[in-house]
Amino acid sequence: MSADAFMKPLLSMLLLVTPLAAERKQGNPTDHLPKTMEVLTHFGERADFSPDNQRIAFMSKSFGDAFVLDLKTRVVRCLTCSVPGAAFLRIMHLSDGNYILIGPERFSDIATSRRRDNELWFLRKEPGSKPVKLGQKMSEGAAISKKNLRMAWSETSAQFPELARDYSRLVVADVDSSGATPKLIDKKTVYESKEAGCRLEAQDFYDDDRQMTFTCYRPKGLSGVMGIDLRTGKVTDFSQSAAIYNEVEGIFPDGKYTLVESSKQVETLGGEHGSREIDIWKLRMDGTGKDFVRVTHFNDYQGWKASNPVVSTDGRHMAFQIAQTKDEAGVGYGIVLMRLKP
Repeated sequence: MSADAFMKPLLSMLLLVTPLAAERKQGNPTDHLPKTMEVLTHFGERADFSPDNQRIAFMSKSFGDAFVLDLKTRVVRCLTCSVPGAAFLRIMHLSDGNYILIGPERFSDIATSRRRDNELWFLRKEPGSKPVKLGQKMSEGAAISKKNLRMAWSETSAQFPELARDYSRLVVADVDSSGATPKLIDKKTVYESKEAGCRLEAQDFYDDDRQMTFTCYRPKGLSGVMGIDLRTGKVTDFSQSAAIYNEVEGIFPDGKYTLVESSKQVETLGGEHGSREIDIWKLRMDGTGKDFVRVTHFNDYQGWKASNPVVSTDGRHMAFQIAQTKDEAGVGYGIVLMRLKP
């Protein structure tokens, strides 16, 4: 048998057992949206549904102003444009319709303002209200209860130099807005990580605030979807995939599923696992890490990704942002609304 005659069957067998990387498409994914999706704004990032699902709050840009969009009229209103030099990163609804803002008092530079100087602010829902500092520095995002005036955040040595370099902790507190000056009360540390192998970020309460999801950021730009039972302190790794980037995002009302920014599609599309090449996936929180379903396909297009998804409290809609792989996490170029199956 000739060498060619021997190699052809062997190559055919290898093609059958070796998955080929799909080639990413050219163009903009918003030009090819399914009927279940519509672009709400052509600017903005980090969307958040109001408790009654009638509005979506979002940021104009990183270190910018906060806006709110009425889903019925599609009117967009600025919430912080009267604040000179506003440099906020996130806006989130409390269960009573008031807001929590996250950002530095003054912008200095991206790295310092996002990590060292990030703090919590309270903003009343009445038009013309001014943000009030809550006197609490924190890291990244926060978990906000959809039923109570409760929230959680993480703290690291970047905000508190007295902490060990690789230490991070999750803190839960209640928001008391009954007096003239809103404040955080009953603060309690609920979980600690003392090593660089797991840097913490709070995400969502569920199960009547008895449990909470959080992200465990790992070395080499990877991360995992975690959950903690706030009564017992038991922690569960929901994603069960240490070699993939899985950052937990918006949770479904039943508390059985959550959305995840994941790099799982890299296994077929090519590229590196991490926060750049991501898309939105739905994960069943049964602890097996096996029930992952892809929701968006923005990363099928070269240079694009979908990120920062949230679910309405009735489970009927998801909002997320248009994003590009070249940018840092959180940067967005518009908000998309997606209808979900009941």
